Amino acid sequence: MDRLIFTAFSGLSSSMLRQRVIAANMANAQTIGYRADTVSFTPMTLKGPSLEVRAMNETEVRGASMSAGSITQTGKPLDIAMQGDAMLAVQGADGGEAYTRRGDLGLSPSGLLTNGDGAPVIGENGPITIPPGREVIIGPDGQVLLRDPASPDTPPARVDRIKLASPAGSRIEKGLDGLFRVYGGGVLPNDVEAKALPGSLEQSNVNPSDVLVQMVEAQRLFDIRTKLVATAREIDEGGASLMKMS
Repeated sequence: MDRLIFTAFSGLSSSMLRQRVIAANMANAQTIGYRADTVSFTPMTLKGPSLEVRAMNETEVRGASMSAGSITQTGKPLDIAMQGDAMLAVQGADGGEAYTRRGDLGLSPSGLLTNGDGAPVIGENGPITIPPGREVIIGPDGQVLLRDPASPDTPPARVDRIKLASPAGSRIEKGLDGLFRVYGGGVLPNDVEAKALPGSLEQSNVNPSDVLVQMVEAQRLFDIRTKLVATAREIDEGGASLMKMS
């Protein structure tokens, strides 16, 4: 069998992974605070006495693009957009601390302050709980204040402060749940200088038009690599025919 088949198969596997990543980014183009997945392509050439004319392709998801998305004013008191590199600390499904840029906050039936994914927001003393019948105000520094609607003249009382962490100097990785975690375990330190924009939301950093172009390019490349498989088959059959003639 001609070794071209192995090169073609390597390319097909790479194209399929790339298409899955592009499809995931396209599906989350409207997800609040979403960070687009990125892939890395590495040629793997075997060293030897023969001509190095063919190389395998190793492709893997390397992380996410951390470029900022556009900021939209919503006017909702529980919406916040993180400034700079700051990330919102939430509790993951495994109970550990994770980080996100999704700031469309709300209250669960039990009074937990959660984001749009349903992840509890972490404060100075763990997940933040809001007593019933209170008006919630979130300050630019992450302070969570409560006001009693029955006493509008009473100053709002501080209940907690949302943990805003900066990943600067730390390696973080994106999980399958879309949340970021510290590579190898651990948590990011609380950044007391971090700021948020109340009444605003950061949109996804996925550009729909760019992703559409990437999808078309990936499909064309997949078709080209599929033709390589057919070419390898023709070469193999041609060689077999010559052997029969001899």
